[in-house]
Amino acid sequence: MNSRQRRGVILLLLSVLCAFGAFAGVLSVISDVNSKVGPEVAAYRLKEDVAPYTQLSPDQFEKISMPRRWLSKNAVTDLSVVSGKIAVTQLKQGSLLQDDMIVKRPALANDEQEIAIMIDAATGVAGKISPGDLVNIFATFAGDSQNGGKSESRIIVPNAKVIDVGKLTALEPDEDGKSRSAVKQAVPITFALKTKDAQRIAYAESFAQHVRLALLADGSPTTLRPGENIYTLEGDK
Repeated sequence: MNSRQRRGVILLLLSVLCAFGAFAGVLSVISDVNSKVGPEVAAYRLKEDVAPYTQLSPDQFEKISMPRRWLSKNAVTDLSVVSGKIAVTQLKQGSLLQDDMIVKRPALANDEQEIAIMIDAATGVAGKISPGDLVNIFATFAGDSQNGGKSESRIIVPNAKVIDVGKLTALEPDEDGKSRSAVKQAVPITFALKTKDAQRIAYAESFAQHVRLALLADGSPTTLRPGENIYTLEGDK
């Protein structure tokens, strides 16, 4: 093989290598394009703002399709996961739903039942109470001046477990057009309680002048000694 033939073979080999290189480049471009535009998977976007600790439902979301490449690993692709869940924080309209935005709603024990009461938003909630918290429920009762009864404050239920916090609600006036009290807005708070404690807060909501909540520190339930659940001004010596 003379020098001219050798140069021909070398050029041929270089041409083949360049062709393979170009082919590999085309495949890489095609693969990159496919990763950007497909395959697509389902994702879910919020139709409206959702307040923290609100019970979630499928009708709050709209289904969209997105390339898998652009979805985060914790993006929700199956809307059935919102069943029995609540929002952890404020969820904004247009945001993609992710599994770290939601948590399971606190469950009831076998001997518990749900009961909800309206609590004055200004004095009883202040935006700090969340599902899973423990609170002391206070009720104040006016004394009967004619019979010598004394006004008193009672802790009617210590360590009550909160399982849901509703939305701020304007209270409706009575039939005469006047509000039942000075409270104009309240928040429905749902508790998981045993029957006797549920009866206590139902009674307090009906007959107490005020019902208020005191948030307890995590891991610090209240232990009441005899007589500590009742306070009267006359007995404060």
